[in-house]
Amino acid sequence: MLSHLDDQNRPRMVDVGAKAVTARQARARALVHLPPALAALVADNEIVGKKGPVFQTASLAGTMAVKRTSDLIPLCHPLPIEKCTIELHAGAPAADGSIDVEVLCTVGVTAKTGVEMEALTGATIAALTLYDMGKAVTPDIVIHDIRLVAKTGGKSDYQAPITPA
Repeated sequence: MLSHLDDQNRPRMVDVGAKAVTARQARARALVHLPPALAALVADNEIVGKKGPVFQTASLAGTMAVKRTSDLIPLCHPLPIEKCTIELHAGAPAADGSIDVEVLCTVGVTAKTGVEMEALTGATIAALTLYDMGKAVTPDIVIHDIRLVAKTGGKSDYQAPITPA
């Protein structure tokens, strides 16, 4: 049974009242494929354009999204986020001049429930911000491979096999 459905298949927020408060952390990743026209603008792991520093802006947007996850996803618990880091790393250029930017979001909290959704939201919104700021150069940007990479704390830990960016 899905944890967010009651015995009559109605949506519900999971009852975490009896769970122990533990330190929890989650890390999520998104990849953003930049076509050659946009990839050519990457220098020193940043793009500076008319709208400002693209990677830095994406990092701020991802952080803001982490803090608002429960406002965006109806059955998520609001959590007192203690740690949030967003990292953006431009990969090596492909033969056609395109690159993939790896967006990593790590979130930590001491609570009764985990922060997987917060980490996934942060990585996704940072990736969408890269799209938003780069679409004036080309709309051929592709966001892909959004996934949970790891989580610790709570009932079980998880470590996904990581494929290279």
